[in-house]
Amino acid sequence: MADLKERVNAEIENINDVLVKLPSREKLSGLSVLELAGTAALLHNFYNGIENILKQILIEQKQKLPEGEAWHKELLEQAVKEKIISTQGLSGLRDYLAFRHFFSHAYALDLSAERMEPLVKNAVNVFSVFKDEIKKFR
Repeated sequence: MADLKERVNAEIENINDVLVKLPSREKLSGLSVLELAGTAALLHNFYNGIENILKQILIEQKQKLPEGEAWHKELLEQAVKEKIISTQGLSGLRDYLAFRHFFSHAYALDLSAERMEPLVKNAVNVFSVFKDEIKKFR
């Protein structure tokens, strides 16, 4: 099995691929429902990749992963507690966590370009902060 560094770097590579495929925020308002749903799926993949990295780090540290309905939120909180990410990093990820929840429970017809614009706009910066904070695991 690949070591932690290899697994983290593979996830980073996948997230970078997702970010390259995101449309610019200026183009979101002109997207069809299907294109908007595809963009939402990419945002979901972006956040899912970050969660995958955090889970791998916690597993490597022999930490018990959170369970139950609020495990996604608790995962971020645990990552802060274990000093994997900072409260600043947590702050940047909260909107993506909220969107992940919305995307998982909503219909594609409920998606809004306006709601997604700041997520698309900030994804590269949020990921840059995240990568900097986890650099000791890469």
